[in-house]
Amino acid sequence: MGNKKKNQTAENIKETAGAAFHNVHSALETTENAAMEAVDVTAEAVEEITNDSKKNRNNK
Repeated sequence: MGNKKKNQTAENIKETAGAAFHNVHSALETTENAAMEAVDVTAEAVEEITNDSKKNRNNK
């Protein structure tokens, strides 16, 4: 196998690996964003419940 052929094979492998890494990275970012959104929604729900509970105690 010639040197040019070896270099092209190496470049093809690097490009494929780079594309795969990019896809995994994007998927992780999507998962992270969904998890952070779930945390925000949960925190808002807890805050709302806490505020409602405080209002109910103050109205008694």
